[in-house]
Amino acid sequence: MLTKFQQKVYNLLKKIPKGQVTTYKILAEAIGRPRNWRQIGKILSQNPNLKDFPCFRVIKSNGRVGGYSRGIKQKITFLRKNGIIIKKDRIVNLESCLFKFNSKGKTQSAK
Repeated sequence: MLTKFQQKVYNLLKKIPKGQVTTYKILAEAIGRPRNWRQIGKILSQNPNLKDFPCFRVIKSNGRVGGYSRGIKQKITFLRKNGIIIKKDRIVNLESCLFKFNSKGKTQSAK
């Protein structure tokens, strides 16, 4: 059974549109726990349903791809299928594809 915090994380993952990414930090801020970005990473590493909760769309704040339970190569493959441009494990078009949530956890695109 998921904790309320885990449920919030997974529910926000569903809001990240195809072709966009967000960061662990942005996700933590959207939940109201801006310093818990490492905990976000741990929760995502235990994702019970990769199809319904697209955790591959969460990256590091510096634009690097970050980890993935199926490996970084698989994460890069998924991101590229979503139109994300990657060179040397870094998102090239980060400014145009970065997804943010507003202060109430609702969606707000950078586009």
